[in-house]
Amino acid sequence: MSQPVLQQSHGPEFTRIYSYGAARGDLVVPNDDLIGPIDSSDEWIRQRTGIITRTRASHDILAVDLATDAAREAIEKSGIAPEQIDLVIIATISNVRVTPSMAAVVADRVGANPAAAYDENAACAGFSYAVTQADALIRTGAAHYALVIGAEKLSDIVDPTDRSISFLLGDGAGAVVIGPSDFPGIAAPVWGSDGSKADAVGMNANITDFRDGIAPWPTLRQEGQTVFRWAVWDMAKVAKQALEVAGVKAEDLAAFIPHQANMRIIDEFAKQLGLPESVVIARDIATTGNTSAASIPLATHRLLEEHPELSGGLALQIGFGAGLVFGAQVVVLP
Repeated sequence: MSQPVLQQSHGPEFTRIYSYGAARGDLVVPNDDLIGPIDSSDEWIRQRTGIITRTRASHDILAVDLATDAAREAIEKSGIAPEQIDLVIIATISNVRVTPSMAAVVADRVGANPAAAYDENAACAGFSYAVTQADALIRTGAAHYALVIGAEKLSDIVDPTDRSISFLLGDGAGAVVIGPSDFPGIAAPVWGSDGSKADAVGMNANITDFRDGIAPWPTLRQEGQTVFRWAVWDMAKVAKQALEVAGVKAEDLAAFIPHQANMRIIDEFAKQLGLPESVVIARDIATTGNTSAASIPLATHRLLEEHPELSGGLALQIGFGAGLVFGAQVVVLP
């Protein structure tokens, strides 16, 4: 008896991003509010990071709430009915409940139930990873329309006395709807990891140590110089590779949207990539702060609001962070 051949699903040849949605924390936190516990100054923070203020969410607003608000805007702008969305991916490191996933809750809240839904943790590269997954899953026919969200409430995992990272962090969520396209709207990624540097950014304890009274509530820490050098040198190479994979040159870009980690890193990127003045560079960090997985979609959302002429143009997006992980790709802006 011959073995039956399994049927395989097939999807569209190309996908694209239809729309962006955003939700920032409701509180504007200036540097002066944070300098006491870290014995610093507004001038020091501005010079080191480029941050003037950051947005943070009130006590009762959770990351899942920010994700829901961003998702609703993205869906409304996309023109796709929520019940057509059959895949929801949320990139996050700040879901305070290990399970259930934020994605399942958001899928139900926005009317996409019973979409496949899951959270993924690739830190500041999480949005890039999720876009890559959505693109691949739609093109194989495993999904038809995807809602991809980067959502963080990093103020829940901050130690106000920590000088390495606490003053950098903000809260927010950015979302996109991805679906079939007549043209290539999302290029292949350049992504990867280097676990040998896992200690450079991450939590200073785990929840079992907290449970057992061995450690206080786990919070984020980083080795600033290690991360800065890695980001400036290694990630600039990844950004260049992403252009090569997409078959475009720096001068073909309409926008450059790196993870909003540090203004000095963004400036160095622009220099190493040789970006012409015609390329608009996202600098959302100045007033939003570093929102990890949410930073790229939040920065893109703001760019499209401030520069509607970028619509239809090419943008290079690159995320990098704890793991250490990285992900970059060129996309067509909606």
